[in-house]
Amino acid sequence: MTDRFTISDAPEEFLAAPLRLTIDLGAIADNWRTMARRSGKARCAAVVKADAYGLGIEDVGQTLYHAGARDFFVAVPAEGATLRPYAPEARIFVLSGIWPGQEEIFFDHDLVPVIASEEQLAFWMSLLSDRGPYPCALQVDTGFNRLGLSLDDALALADDVSRPQSLEPVLMMSHLACGDDAKSPMNRAQLQAFQQVAEAFSGIESSLSASAGIFLGPEYQFDLTRPGIALYGGEALSGAQNPMQPVVKAEARILQIREAKAGESVSYGASHRLTRDSRLAIASVGYADGYLRNLSGSGTALRDAGLPGAEAVIAGHRVPVVGRVTMDLTIFDITDVPSALVRSGDYLELFGPAMLVDELARAAGTIGYEMLTGLGLRHERIYLDADL
Repeated sequence: MTDRFTISDAPEEFLAAPLRLTIDLGAIADNWRTMARRSGKARCAAVVKADAYGLGIEDVGQTLYHAGARDFFVAVPAEGATLRPYAPEARIFVLSGIWPGQEEIFFDHDLVPVIASEEQLAFWMSLLSDRGPYPCALQVDTGFNRLGLSLDDALALADDVSRPQSLEPVLMMSHLACGDDAKSPMNRAQLQAFQQVAEAFSGIESSLSASAGIFLGPEYQFDLTRPGIALYGGEALSGAQNPMQPVVKAEARILQIREAKAGESVSYGASHRLTRDSRLAIASVGYADGYLRNLSGSGTALRDAGLPGAEAVIAGHRVPVVGRVTMDLTIFDITDVPSALVRSGDYLELFGPAMLVDELARAAGTIGYEMLTGLGLRHERIYLDADL
């Protein structure tokens, strides 16, 4: 897998960029096919919200469409409008639903609102009374206490013979709160609640599982699954081996290598003091690029608690962050890397096949989702085409 990220004929602007992202569209397509197989009899959608988890909704969306995805989920209508030309025949569901003033973007781009509250439902039904039938999805809260109609309200709606005939939900959906923990009793409780909804709206497709829920087995898969983080190579389940392929490699250029003496301090706050003569690589990445301050080697609450800081990889060696991550720059200790193997202008792998994104995220006390969706705007990107 590592060889796929070695680009020999990249454009000059990529080869010279201070920050680089290599995105393997083929791996994304393969990951979707893996989740489609694991979905059993259910159809497999693709979640591409947050600019396809930071990797580019246009390229990723088109890749997934050509791989076979025909149902997509975005967070807001503008994302759906951006995706539409790249997934022309797909159903595109908008998870934030619809509000007054958004009608035009939904109808012009053939987007399906996910109705998630009584207020949205009332507005939607009033809108349909003038416009006529138009598809929607209904989200039901089964214990998450986030978006969704209450279970009682959803069941009452199913039995309401007076509801307008123009209300034509094409999907009933809910979301698991603890799907990443296969042992959580919350999963079974939510499954049982959602089964009531699916039965009450018999004849309408239903969907409960995102990436983690798919791994819980056929009971949780219903008619449509909604993988997100798994498509992008992230861990869906806690404490289990990740079967997904890594899809992105993030690199930062070393701007300078400097010698520092034992006893000298490093970065803001002088929070790290060197215990040996050291070689330090100053890399062109910081928290403005999504390389979180909590990845610092010292001077943050996580480090004060004794948890290890982040590492990067260069020339097959892991090198730790020393001192605090700053807005545009981060300092790595390369003392243990033979000097012949690293020089100014070389690139450190921040995450990728040699440093998995979830491992990096754990050093920041967070999850791979945040690392991917928090990528800044300064990365020069190159896409490896999918072999479809």
